[in-house]
Amino acid sequence: MTAITSAGPMTDDPRRSLGSYAMIGLLVLAAALPFLVGKSGWISNFTFLQMSLMIVYAIAVLGLNLLTGFNGQISLGHGAFFAVGAYTAAILIDQYSVNAWLTLPIAAIFCFVIGYLFGLPALRLEGHYLALATFGLAIAVPQMLKYRHLEPFTNGVMGINLIKPDPPFGLPLSSDQWMYLAVLVVAVVMFWMARNLLNSRPGRAMTAIRDHTMAAGTMGIDTSRYKATVFGISALYVGVAGALHAIIFEFVSPDSFRFELSIAILVGAVVGGVASLPGAVIGGIFVQFIEKYADAMTKKISQAIHLPLELQPWTLYGITLIVLIYVMPGGIAGGLASLWARIRPRQGG
Repeated sequence: MTAITSAGPMTDDPRRSLGSYAMIGLLVLAAALPFLVGKSGWISNFTFLQMSLMIVYAIAVLGLNLLTGFNGQISLGHGAFFAVGAYTAAILIDQYSVNAWLTLPIAAIFCFVIGYLFGLPALRLEGHYLALATFGLAIAVPQMLKYRHLEPFTNGVMGINLIKPDPPFGLPLSSDQWMYLAVLVVAVVMFWMARNLLNSRPGRAMTAIRDHTMAAGTMGIDTSRYKATVFGISALYVGVAGALHAIIFEFVSPDSFRFELSIAILVGAVVGGVASLPGAVIGGIFVQFIEKYADAMTKKISQAIHLPLELQPWTLYGITLIVLIYVMPGGIAGGLASLWARIRPRQGG
């Protein structure tokens, strides 16, 4: 019963209201960033591209968080839904000349259906058995994209090239700045939807299933229906992230969605903090940061301390994970929340 009642909204908490105003202020500043510094050159187009990818991964991590953190189902295959969303958008844009932004709801619906249908037989699986089933999905989908009978759509190993949309209405923005702004808007909408879902009655039922499936069932919650639906919603989020990634990156190929992508999304959820919406943002930043800068950082460390052998990027990746798991077992968001609870002055002395 505690799991169901504790997840409700707390609108009367003044600290919560202050945090909401601070969040709105940060979002307004983030949205104004391309207009404030776009032409000055302080932030390059490449940096806007990197920030867009961070937001995309944050959406993907949020999708996995809804499934694993808030519903208790483990998945090692969400890179497959990322690939499905990316290819859905790419095929619609390349072969059917569909507007790039119209592909997002189509990819969302398509990925929800696939996730829901996959979730139905997976209801019989729990724990590591479900993880192995989703692992198989992550391995199979990139190979299926190379299947010769699908080549008229997927273009096989050659992939599909796209063109990034130009800013509308004559906005004084580059394509990368416009994409950053558009991706930010999509992310705000999807995080808002996730927050409302979690604060609703179905959201509290989700967390009840995570905390104790049998107890949730005895309280009248249709656990099977909820699990399959949450799997579909999770796939929807990751599919939208994949579609945005295809539009931003202007290219899709089967090798872009190997099993390592599923692991990266899972690691982002754990590092950021499972069952945490801010943790999804932190996880998305971590995924993109490690992918982009791990190689450069390992080379600098090797040169700085004169190691007899050259460190590999995955070495730094593994060391970072070990340290974070030991220091912040609840993820970075959980660790920061615990630290804030310790240092903030107690009300009333």
